[in-house]
Amino acid sequence: MSEPAITVLLIEDDSRIRRFVQACLESEAMRMLDAESGLRGLSLAANARPDLAIVDLGLPDIDGVDVIRRLREWSSMPVIVLSARTREEEKVAALDAGADDFLTKPFGAAELLARIRAHLRRHNRNANGASETSKARFGDVTVDLELRTVERDGAAVHLTPIEYRLLLLLIRHAGRVLTHQQLLREVWGPARTDNAHYLRIYMRNLRHKLERDPTQPQHIITETGVGYRLTGMN
Repeated sequence: MSEPAITVLLIEDDSRIRRFVQACLESEAMRMLDAESGLRGLSLAANARPDLAIVDLGLPDIDGVDVIRRLREWSSMPVIVLSARTREEEKVAALDAGADDFLTKPFGAAELLARIRAHLRRHNRNANGASETSKARFGDVTVDLELRTVERDGAAVHLTPIEYRLLLLLIRHAGRVLTHQQLLREVWGPARTDNAHYLRIYMRNLRHKLERDPTQPQHIITETGVGYRLTGMN
């Protein structure tokens, strides 16, 4: 008996984008539900319980950020934002509301599908009870989450407590964009969320210790003006 198809909910009022996304998903044997408005999308999400949602920010009835907030009241499914908006504060607002990722229009099929696959893997890994007794790997780095040790190419890497906490957050949310405010709040506390300078220093240190070429990082990726994401985790 074959496994049920992955179901993706697209909340988007542009019919051309709905057709494009549907073609992309069908190429991967995924099923698409679509809604032209935020309220219709919320109703579909509650009734159909899709595996992942893609939400446009510029909807005709309610703002996409409000849709994300309402989804997050009851669902932990991955949410990817699509938007023609390029202002960084709007991207940050969507991520802070609970979105996992964003794509700026126009976007390509390969990138969309890669993001979908990555977020489904992360969500399934969390749902299946992956715990901190396992090891996390990306590139030539291995992190033993039980022993709290880090190795690169088999050699021990010393991280400061703050560097390790930042790395652990990135690992826990691998593939997801974490905003500056989210990282600062989790590591330094709510009183230090404006000190992005600290964050840049520690992220630079992490790259020097963990990336093959810190000037062209392959795993600890900057989302300019927004935050950071960890990519390529096995």
